Amino acid sequence: MTVRGDFEEPARRRPDLVIGREELFTAARERLVAGGSVLLHGPAGIGKSTVLRTLTAQYAGTARTVLRCSATESESHLPFLALADLLGLVVDQVSGRLPAAQRTALESALTGRGESTLQRDGLALRLAVLSTLRALAAEGPVLIVADDLQWLDSASAELLGFAARRLGDTPVQLLCAARTEGQDYDRHLRALPPDSLTVRLSPLSRAQVSELLDHRGYPGLPRSTVRDIHRTSGGNPLFALELGRALAENPTPPRPGEPLHVPTSLRALVLNRLEMLSDEARRTLLVASAGARPTLTLLHAAGRDNAEAETAQAAELGLLATESEGPAVRFAHPLISAALYAEAPAQERRAAHAALSTAASDPIERARHLALASSGTDPEVAARLAEAAALARDRGAPSVAASLGLLAARHTPADGVPGADERRLQAAADAITAGEVDLARDIAHEVLGRATVPAERVRAWMVVIESAGHALGDVDAVFPQALADAGEDPGLLALVHYQLAWRGLVVEGNFAEGREEAAHAAQLAARAGERRTELLALAFQAQAETLMGHPDAPATIKRALKEPQDPQVACHHNGPGLARFRWLLMSDQLAEARRTVTALLREVRRRGMVESEVHFLRLLAETELRSGHCGRALELARESLRLARDSGIGEVAGALLTSFAEAAGGDVDRALALAREAVEHAEVDGDQMYVSRALAALGHAQLVAGDAEGTVRSLRRVRELESGLGITDPARGRWHGDLAEALVRIGEVAEARDLIEVTREHALRLGRESVLAVVERAEALARAAHGEHEAAVGQLTSVQDRLGKIGYGLEEARAAFALAALRTSRPGPTSYDEAARLFRRCRALPWLRQVEAAVVTPPPAEAAVVPGPTLDALDGLASMERQVAALVMEGATNREIAARLFISVKTVEATLTRVYRKLGIRSRVDIVRLTAGRRTT
Repeated sequence: MTVRGDFEEPARRRPDLVIGREELFTAARERLVAGGSVLLHGPAGIGKSTVLRTLTAQYAGTARTVLRCSATESESHLPFLALADLLGLVVDQVSGRLPAAQRTALESALTGRGESTLQRDGLALRLAVLSTLRALAAEGPVLIVADDLQWLDSASAELLGFAARRLGDTPVQLLCAARTEGQDYDRHLRALPPDSLTVRLSPLSRAQVSELLDHRGYPGLPRSTVRDIHRTSGGNPLFALELGRALAENPTPPRPGEPLHVPTSLRALVLNRLEMLSDEARRTLLVASAGARPTLTLLHAAGRDNAEAETAQAAELGLLATESEGPAVRFAHPLISAALYAEAPAQERRAAHAALSTAASDPIERARHLALASSGTDPEVAARLAEAAALARDRGAPSVAASLGLLAARHTPADGVPGADERRLQAAADAITAGEVDLARDIAHEVLGRATVPAERVRAWMVVIESAGHALGDVDAVFPQALADAGEDPGLLALVHYQLAWRGLVVEGNFAEGREEAAHAAQLAARAGERRTELLALAFQAQAETLMGHPDAPATIKRALKEPQDPQVACHHNGPGLARFRWLLMSDQLAEARRTVTALLREVRRRGMVESEVHFLRLLAETELRSGHCGRALELARESLRLARDSGIGEVAGALLTSFAEAAGGDVDRALALAREAVEHAEVDGDQMYVSRALAALGHAQLVAGDAEGTVRSLRRVRELESGLGITDPARGRWHGDLAEALVRIGEVAEARDLIEVTREHALRLGRESVLAVVERAEALARAAHGEHEAAVGQLTSVQDRLGKIGYGLEEARAAFALAALRTSRPGPTSYDEAARLFRRCRALPWLRQVEAAVVTPPPAEAAVVPGPTLDALDGLASMERQVAALVMEGATNREIAARLFISVKTVEATLTRVYRKLGIRSRVDIVRLTAGRRTT
């Protein structure tokens, strides 16, 4: 595909930002830092120039001389033009150091006055370029930046390659970009040193395209539109931006089922080749572009008798893929298909769809083509489209069902039954199932703009509320309007009170209020015979009661699981199946919980329920995490988070669960970043429930990172929030053991003991065996801190055994780790063998690193049973360590210490770590105690 050299990017452009290229950008930069050269390559518009500019901006400052050139296709026939761009401004600096023959040849080539050629002055000119670069490098490093290497004139390319192959250790580096198709980049490497790194830029993902559009001034596009842009652009950034610009300039969306409007700027990329096709071949390709899965058989059935020859002609022109396997007819790039369709007259497009409406074998495809071949309202066409939408729904393709439903509404007459708005609302429900909440919200607002029927208005309000996700505070004004429209109808009131239950939980942070609203909704739905709403309300009530530790929870779960069941509600992420799973998980029935959530995940995938898939992936990850399968949990959590970000659903929940998984089996810094992101987003949404859960994730990550004080700050807030929410079941957040352990580490043993006793009381009442074992592990650490060494060892031994029996592998390993630190006064490699074995079995990499550190440096737990350090111990510290310790004694924060000593905060933290190790203490609290001559606790 040819791209014009003067192709314009969107006018509302912001500074360059490398999106979706983090890994390759890092690899390229590392090669440059190491003194190497880099070749970026990939197809037109893939973002090579952006990466090149960003790398240059970041790295050019390390070079004394930066030489640049950017070739164009129209000037590629001019010899030595690129060489003149590179050396024209610097040759005077070094020409005096060149031999006369080299200087004359180079000046002739750069000025054109001597008609220099490679044939006549070949050796002298080659040596002149090499000598010039060496002379420049003698004064400092040289960086050569060359964009669009494929358009370099052949003479300049030959000279640059000659020099590059002979530079050796001379500090001259090349950073180049070249347009390539496939892996065809070898010829461009001839212009670079032999050990250059090649980096191929691949298409962006849908989420990355969305981020790019936001960054370049096209924010807020519906996700369904972003999906279409991504599909049509093939993930090509430049094409995606042009499509985004076209939408911004012409906001009227395409008809349902039709491709995106392709702007003239992009059509021009392929139209020159389309003009080389015969009229009949072009019509054949138009039919192929209108079809969902075109094949030669389909084209024949649609009346294209010479399809083989005509598609072969298109393949020769590069319009169709030549390496296609199987019967499919595949365009070389999705943009070709979209541009071809956009360029065709409306009459020819309708004719293509009419032919396919009888040729296609799939009833869904036949109905879609019939709609696109028709104009105006037609009850028969509308009925066929509604039937096709139902079939797509049953096949697990809710996105297709939504599109067909909108087409059905469009063809429904004003007096049709069902009516157009009823079909639109069904399409909105399908869009929500597919995760396209933006589309659903737009449909609902369209219906509300004209509907007068109460049932339709209330259903539309429910779509608006549901599409808000956890940001229910943003739609607070909707509830009174929905209640007013519902009137005295118990079925409609049940829908509104079910959503009010969520509002009570999310916005008000009140489980009791949410439970009461859900119970009321269930009663109203039962009176109206609305079983679907009743099941959802009962499931909500059951989950609220479970988390509250309410005694009615088991009975409510049984009511929610009674027949008759609604098949879609049964596997919904807010349905009875989830209520049962949550009960199993909190009751330590991990194997049954895993079977339950796996079956739910399988069913929602079959049905195409994207939002439910996001949630069940995360819940399966949580189950694996509790079981100690940290590697598997991390894979599932990352997959769930990717899907959440791609669909815009459950991002906070996905981030906080992935934080837990990263802290257990991945990267602790990543865990901290994800947890902080989750806290920030939950606070912006005003979601009290998820604020507490996100803070619990942050506190856990801080504990794994060794920041006990940070853990205490975060988890104290969780304790306060959950108290306000009315949550008493400690199995909900499972943060209690972490907080108690962190409190012991910072010397707040009394508070730790109080927390342990309160948690133990609730855990005993509810039968939460794993919670009991975890808080007793923290209790053993508190005992050790008070010198009760033997009692602590005995309690930890019992805790490890109990956790192993109920299948909590990671918690078992943590107990073994704590036990190893207490069992001997001189810990060594062998004393940690059991803990290391258990952590390896779990693939708990961050914890394994802690074991390795403990083997090298005995843990501070030993200080709990021996006399603590005195002020005299400070004499053994280095000068900087004594100054930092003295300021800590005065009560200075790390930031204040850094300012007073003119060092960084990180240096303060590192210095304090050495102080703790040398004094055998745990925290800055122990340093303060030295001023009173007290022993550590």
